[in-house]
Amino acid sequence: MTADELLAQPAEAYMNDTQQVFFRDLLTHQREELQQRIDDEFGELREQERPADEADIASREEQRQWQLRLLEREKKLLDKIDQALERLARGEYGWCRETGEPIGLRRLLLRPMASLCIEAKEREEQRERHQRDL
Repeated sequence: MTADELLAQPAEAYMNDTQQVFFRDLLTHQREELQQRIDDEFGELREQERPADEADIASREEQRQWQLRLLEREKKLLDKIDQALERLARGEYGWCRETGEPIGLRRLLLRPMASLCIEAKEREEQRERHQRDL
């Protein structure tokens, strides 16, 4: 099934078996790609040589820190994908964890690991901004 075919389905078909298989395949594919990138980055970090020049050492360390931050972000994304796959297995995928309303196919196509509908996500972001401003 393609994304267009998914979107062409009637509203009452929301999160039927076909749609669940579509999103399971999508999430699994994204997980495999992300895991491969993480493995490649770790491999690069392990293979890096220690340069002799102090300026090169500092530059290399800065690059290493950047790679570690990237790996940390990718690991968090991997965890979110795993959580989405768990919600799929429990039959909770596609439904807002806050309101119980459908998240929506368009949002799930853009962000397959989403667990909140747009309105709930906006409220969460407003709370976070408010907390930061305090």
